[in-house]
Amino acid sequence: MKILLLTRYPRTGASSRLRTLQYLPHLRAAGHEVRVQSLFDEAWLEGLYRHGRRPPGRTAALYLSRLAALARAADHDLLWIEKELFPYLPAWIERQLGTPWIVDYDDAVFHNYDLARSPLVRRLLGDKIDAVMRGASGVIAGNRYLAERARAAGAARVTLIPTVVDLGRYRPRITAPAAHPVIGWIGSPSTQKYLLDIRAPLQQACRGHGARLLLVGATPEIRAGLPGIEVQLEPWSEEREAALIRRMDIGIMPLPDGPWERGKCGYKLIQYMACGVPLVASPTGANREIVEHGGAGLLADSADAWHDALSRLLSSASERERLGRAGRQAVENRYSLQRQFPVLLEALGAALPSAGKALVN
Repeated sequence: MKILLLTRYPRTGASSRLRTLQYLPHLRAAGHEVRVQSLFDEAWLEGLYRHGRRPPGRTAALYLSRLAALARAADHDLLWIEKELFPYLPAWIERQLGTPWIVDYDDAVFHNYDLARSPLVRRLLGDKIDAVMRGASGVIAGNRYLAERARAAGAARVTLIPTVVDLGRYRPRITAPAAHPVIGWIGSPSTQKYLLDIRAPLQQACRGHGARLLLVGATPEIRAGLPGIEVQLEPWSEEREAALIRRMDIGIMPLPDGPWERGKCGYKLIQYMACGVPLVASPTGANREIVEHGGAGLLADSADAWHDALSRLLSSASERERLGRAGRQAVENRYSLQRQFPVLLEALGAALPSAGKALVN
């Protein structure tokens, strides 16, 4: 089976790394040939993360590189597309594809268009992602909110695959009573703003329980928004992320209940759970399902609820240990690459019925 994987980012882009690229060794070990073409490169992505820049000239050049890759689409049995071929261009190129294709979503990218501030974008592109979903041989969705949108758009097949961790990279932390317990968060500069929504509960938890805050992937600017809290910042790296999470006593994921946030797949919760770290999360989107299904932590929908949840866990090492064990078990049962790889194989095979048996076997 020859697959052309069209990711949005290289490996440093979390969505591409987790939704598709981490499966490549397993696909190749199963005898399938996968060629990868990322739309944006490392330099473009670094400029976006650090400065919010999307240089038009460089973006145009990268779009041309993707067009060149698509010229070889007929050499492959299946195209595996992350989100869309060309952001902010109509879906006419997807409609012209002669090779069967499947598309993957881990974010509500349709809201970039149908909820855009620009009336022109809403008018021209508001139904773009619906058209992409409808034209694909299959849609892989990271949570129920995304899956429901795909079904409403008329997608031929919809497969729900959560964003998962590789159990070979994550192992449970060794618990021990902590004199100064650590409340931890992992993410990117674009999502660190959500920490400010629970500033008061964090301040109370740190004052009342001697806790400190470990932030992985945040920028130094976040300190100014969290006065009175001992904040330790650690840069994110793929090699260190699991080890840094194991230093946490509690993992947190605050998230407002907005349309974009409902499309989030709760990946940081799964990372905490894989390391046996209990969690507190807002009940938004996939968060509720992950927490309730895994029994790994507590949901909090207000400042008072966040304060109560953090205090409860900070006051009981045994409760933290119990929830941590439950979370690790849930990852092994559902939220691991090892568990979801067969589901992915089936989805890819179903997108090309004539090759389905060869792919799955």
